Amino acid sequence: MALCSNVTTETITSLPSLPLELVEEEILCRLPVKILLQLRCICKSWRSLISDDPKFAKKHLRMSKILKQQQHLTVNVFSSCDLISLDSLLSSVFSNISNPTFTRTQLNFPISVSRYISLISSCDGILCLTLDGRRSALLCNPFLRKYSELPSLENHRKREYSYQREVKSCLFSFGYDNFNDVYKVIAISCFKDKNNEVDVYTLGTNYWRSIQDFPYSTCNMYHPGVFVGGTVNWLAYHVSNGSFCRVIVSLDLEKESYQKIPKPDLEEDYCALMIFRDCLCIFASSNMFLDIWIMKEYGIKESWTKLYNIPYVGNQSPFPITGYISDDDQVLFSLFDLINSKFKLVAYNFINGNAKIPKIQNINGFMNPGVYMESLISLPCSY
Repeated sequence: MALCSNVTTETITSLPSLPLELVEEEILCRLPVKILLQLRCICKSWRSLISDDPKFAKKHLRMSKILKQQQHLTVNVFSSCDLISLDSLLSSVFSNISNPTFTRTQLNFPISVSRYISLISSCDGILCLTLDGRRSALLCNPFLRKYSELPSLENHRKREYSYQREVKSCLFSFGYDNFNDVYKVIAISCFKDKNNEVDVYTLGTNYWRSIQDFPYSTCNMYHPGVFVGGTVNWLAYHVSNGSFCRVIVSLDLEKESYQKIPKPDLEEDYCALMIFRDCLCIFASSNMFLDIWIMKEYGIKESWTKLYNIPYVGNQSPFPITGYISDDDQVLFSLFDLINSKFKLVAYNFINGNAKIPKIQNINGFMNPGVYMESLISLPCSY
């Protein structure tokens, strides 16, 4: 026994130790956020690295995008005046379609939410939540449990609002300006008596800035803009030859200027913009099918390619609110149940043609899904 003990001790003492820089830069940056938050108690240097170092947070985010192992499905539910967040790894949803594991969390926002979260926009692990009935938005990092309420748009546009101009709706979108290394929130205010006004809020400031009005009078208020490669993209309506036509409008976050992006030639009853492999894609519902198109080269019409053609499921109609495509040809999208008049989530395996509805326990209220990647990106002025 003593010999074994001596051998063990000698073996342990002879093991080489890894340089601290290698541990921090090559090992910690590959770990999930949940584990990193637990490791903050190991030593002061790790706590400072994980909690306060923006360079490490960005490197961790880059590794997360490469590994694609830390993407989550979040479902925010408004029921009985409570906001509940159900969160699950996307890998868990696809591996156990019938009964995926969701973590249930009561959302305790730093403000009073009058109704529910109507829209979700995400970028680099930060969620931008449009609060229905308030014409305001809230930023949050779900894993860091940090929130930041944006300044009121009414206070920014006091002169316009003093004339009692009626706002039909307000839509908030979120993206990253790589050139200036800042995150920006884009707010589109839709009025009944004039063009849609656009304001920009840069994280780290405490004010809104007005920019050029939205180039089309009507935009799709069912979806926030989709962030792709330094741009935010929306579906809008354009009057052509006396009829309404859908167009894609792109806002360059660096230059804060617009351009029209060509869409594929398709006939659709309803469509929505999504993102797949850092490319813009369209989920289009028509003729009892859900067609999914991807724009392989941004801005080039000829690069639009149809990826999937998914049939309807029973008496249910694809009505894309959120969409996600895995690398192994599985598609997650929302679906409208025509009988019960409720939205559901569907996971469709394009290889074998199987469609399954993930079972989400105790959901009786309004369901609003979104997909995000966990990150250490922090928020200024957090609560």
